[in-house]
Amino acid sequence: MADPKGFLTTGREVAQTRPVDERVKDWNEVYVPGSLLPIISKQAGRCMDCGIPFCHNGCPLGNLIPEWNDYAYRQDWREASERLHATNNFPEFTGRLCPAPCESACVLGINQPAVTIKNVEVTIIDKAWDAGDVTPQPPERLSGKTVAVIGSGPAGLAAAQQLTRAGHTVAVYERADRIGGLLRYGIPEFKMEKRHINRRIEQMRAEGTKFRTETEIGRDIDAAKLRKRYDAVVIAAGATTSRDLPAPGRELNGIHFAMEYLPLANKVQEGDLTTAPITAEGKHVVVIGGGDTGADCVGTAHRQGAASVTQLEIMPKPGDDRNANQPWPTFPMLYKVTSAHEEGGERIYSVSTTHFEGDEDGNVQWLHLIEVEFKDGKLEQKPGTERKIPAQLVTLAMGFTGTDQKNGLVEQFGLELDERGNIARDADFATNVPGVFVAGDAGRGQSLIVWAIAEGRSAARGVDRYLAGASELPAPIRPTDRALMA
Repeated sequence: MADPKGFLTTGREVAQTRPVDERVKDWNEVYVPGSLLPIISKQAGRCMDCGIPFCHNGCPLGNLIPEWNDYAYRQDWREASERLHATNNFPEFTGRLCPAPCESACVLGINQPAVTIKNVEVTIIDKAWDAGDVTPQPPERLSGKTVAVIGSGPAGLAAAQQLTRAGHTVAVYERADRIGGLLRYGIPEFKMEKRHINRRIEQMRAEGTKFRTETEIGRDIDAAKLRKRYDAVVIAAGATTSRDLPAPGRELNGIHFAMEYLPLANKVQEGDLTTAPITAEGKHVVVIGGGDTGADCVGTAHRQGAASVTQLEIMPKPGDDRNANQPWPTFPMLYKVTSAHEEGGERIYSVSTTHFEGDEDGNVQWLHLIEVEFKDGKLEQKPGTERKIPAQLVTLAMGFTGTDQKNGLVEQFGLELDERGNIARDADFATNVPGVFVAGDAGRGQSLIVWAIAEGRSAARGVDRYLAGASELPAPIRPTDRALMA
């Protein structure tokens, strides 16, 4: 335990964000650099001797949160980093991007604001990088076995790093021109600067992991042929098929999936483009979808100089406090104001898009909507509530329906799917094809980054057992495990 009275004497304090009028003019991370360090030890000291740390249950990685809180309180950053890396390959990713289900399960959170676990985590790893404590960990000996990992998102990278450190020769295949998957091209720079990915990739290269970019398995390389070249294959291709909105007028110019819009903004930040081919500059922007991807579109539109930004959500506005049917320690649906929402725009709840209206040139100009409500468990429209709002750029951020099946990967491998359209796997994350495993959203469906890393680590154990007959690699979750929900 850190400070026995910390949770009684210290209030919750989180990272400071830069002023809105400053940060919307650049693409740097929204937080004030170094603002956590003066406060974080006391914040870590709020971790209480709760007996059963339910934060372990909230986090699928099984992070040793009370232990590294104690080290952070004592400012023993090296030991804190060691405890952090014991369960998490990439804490700088989760510390910036994870919605922190661990904090929802914090025992202190029963009747007080929870410990700022996420802020402590990101401080520890940033200090570790600054001190040079994050170093390559190459294997002592090679196994002579080879593994191909398809996809370089958090699940693929976690699996690749674990298997490389176990002594296998690993090659990661990525269809984009850079490594990182949605971390690279789906997450805006203002949420996580890409230098954090770059230095992890360099660490992995130094450990022996190979990377092959601009290579799509199923199109550039036949999946069946890839299987013959490697002793095992891990599919970590994500759930990249975006959910569409089949409303009249959907074919108009200016209506795009979020994953068509966001990567182009990141391409500009990478220096590949001078301006994004799809831009919000001077336009009335409507974002359909109230989740994190929608918020990313909102923040991106602000920085591109949108005339207005409106975010639509079909569900009712969540409350500020837990509902009775979402008791502690489950992850509650609460009203959340992200940094992007702080920057402006309007959020409209309980509405559904009826159709789009365009000009004579086929460009979208208006979005027609209607209010909706739940009656007897069904969503019904409210007559007389129709209206239209200006919309010269519309982004669809309504989630994802499954892994890409158009590129031939599933068919060429001969993979079986489960009832939800995800790639089926057994308790060892193995598919119906011998030697082929699946990790991350391709097998689980759309999920969180912390689950993706946990899946990658667990699938790596299954692969290691398949190749070596036994494994000492950790497996924090089973394929059937789900988030702690009511």
